[in-house]
Amino acid sequence: MTTAAQVVVLPVEEAPLEIREVELPDPSRTQVVVKQYASGICHSQLHQMRGPRRNPTLLGHESTGVVLKSGSDVSHVEEGDEVMVTWVPRNAMDEPSRATPATLNLDSKTAVSQNVFTWASHTISDQQYVVKTSSLPNKHSTSIIGCAVMTGAGAVINTADVQEGDSVAIFGVGGVGLSAVVAAKVRGANPIIAVDLDEEKLRFAEKFGATIGINASKQDPVRAIHEVTVNPNEFSIAGREVSGVDFAFDCIGLKTTMEQIVPAVRPGHFGARQGGTAVLVGVPHTTVELQAGEILGTEKQFRGSIGGSCCPDRDFPIFLDWHRTGALDLESLVTQTYAIEEINEATAALAEGKIAGRSIIVFEH
Repeated sequence: MTTAAQVVVLPVEEAPLEIREVELPDPSRTQVVVKQYASGICHSQLHQMRGPRRNPTLLGHESTGVVLKSGSDVSHVEEGDEVMVTWVPRNAMDEPSRATPATLNLDSKTAVSQNVFTWASHTISDQQYVVKTSSLPNKHSTSIIGCAVMTGAGAVINTADVQEGDSVAIFGVGGVGLSAVVAAKVRGANPIIAVDLDEEKLRFAEKFGATIGINASKQDPVRAIHEVTVNPNEFSIAGREVSGVDFAFDCIGLKTTMEQIVPAVRPGHFGARQGGTAVLVGVPHTTVELQAGEILGTEKQFRGSIGGSCCPDRDFPIFLDWHRTGALDLESLVTQTYAIEEINEATAALAEGKIAGRSIIVFEH
């Protein structure tokens, strides 16, 4: 028996997002049908909306909900379980088989997704993208764990493995960057430097653990980072005092910020320890020019972090625990809510920089 759903669809042609009334099919052997509580609204969807496409597109990739139906081969969830939907396979090491991205047949055309679609009252997904939770302390704000929190916090605890006392700089403190700030605080990093163009966002970042704010619209952020991180007890190969952070995270992905994070990290202490690590977290849409001589001579590293290097089955319980203990204040991080009928207003607000933290669509109050 099919499941009635409201689904946001991005048409092939340039047009506003559409809300379609559809019937979701019964799940296949490895699929799950989820009635949704809420879904995050991510910059990745803006990139999809601006890019070329051959098919109608189903959007959204982080949500919370409850299982309505599950396929015969699905064993980790059952009807009535509360779950989170995410775009990253929940346990790729133990279940290496390829998960099938969700699609829907609409008007004789196949609407495609980036693995899942969560801008919908109900969704159907491969079981690998559905993570069981023991309980949701807040069924709405926790919807952003499946991308924003996972991507930002995961980059800190997984990709970089920041340790107590490490210094970090986080470029861009939207939803992803603020999640990185939280993780840096949990790990005991010091200082935690937030870099942004917006003074209000820098002050907002202080609520989540940022200890220093640098407004890149008013000063050179790389120079400012070095000025506050001088270590007179270490010297570079050139004999200069070492300055710069241990880890710099670009949570934006612009050419400018990608080219700033390597100079922002400290050089190596020759013969004693390697240089700092620059981590690309935001989705890039341009090439980047790096100074190879700097990376070689100072033993710095430049590396990527996709989805925070997360294993959702392992990491989502950690983030939920942070929320329960107050370390991760998701209620403050979610700064705007919308109904599904307001999706075009929601994406416009995000594109115009009006969202301080993360916005979500709420389907069930």
